[in-house]
Amino acid sequence: MDVIGTGFLAGHLSTIADAHPGVVVAAAGVSAAQHTSAASFRRETALVDDLVRRCARSGERLVFFSTASSGLYTRPGQPGTEDGPVWPTTPYGRHKHALEQRLAASGIDCLTLRLGHVVGPDQPPHQLLPALTAQVRSGRVRIFPGSRRDLIDVTDVVTIIDALLCAGTSRTTVNVASGCAVPIERIVRHIEARLGTAAHWDHGSPAVTQDISTAKLRGLVPRVDHMAFGPDYYRRVLDKYLWAAPAAGPFP
Repeated sequence: MDVIGTGFLAGHLSTIADAHPGVVVAAAGVSAAQHTSAASFRRETALVDDLVRRCARSGERLVFFSTASSGLYTRPGQPGTEDGPVWPTTPYGRHKHALEQRLAASGIDCLTLRLGHVVGPDQPPHQLLPALTAQVRSGRVRIFPGSRRDLIDVTDVVTIIDALLCAGTSRTTVNVASGCAVPIERIVRHIEARLGTAAHWDHGSPAVTQDISTAKLRGLVPRVDHMAFGPDYYRRVLDKYLWAAPAAGPFP
């Protein structure tokens, strides 16, 4: 497997690279859900176009990382599904969805993975856990009432990707998440409790969050049923990685 990129997710995927010849992973794209830089979006689009041309020539399978964040799944009620309609509400969500459509129209062998909020060591400071931890440590945290986050351990993400590739899954889109979105207030309280501190909460505008369906994932990867996803999964993920979070970072 040729992992394109040198960042957080790319580093963890390198552990299974030798097991999947003929696969190219685009792990060098935009990773910040609040990202609005047109230049960054153009760079990722150019990368995807280059990889499409490469895979069209070589016959390699391309793995592309999209998002299952609230920027893409924006309608409360039924969980967001891969085959259902989406109404992206953020520049990041619209950008990722446009790339999904671009890949679907390309005709190449492509596996699109819509990721939840991946948590693990060596994350950049703008991602959820490092940013929230830095805010709590600073004594002031910003909360958007109604926000809910589906956290998933990066080691579980790698296990799932390995299983999908071993099964030959292709030409489809799959949500990769725990299926248990957690109110942001619970996440912050858990971080506060583990750090032994209480931060002042600044409340932003109310947010609307749609749950993420993992029915398709569970059908494709039966072992997901034994990965201990559930209501308390997020606590174990936070406890595992909280101490590795950087000491400083901007708001998520």
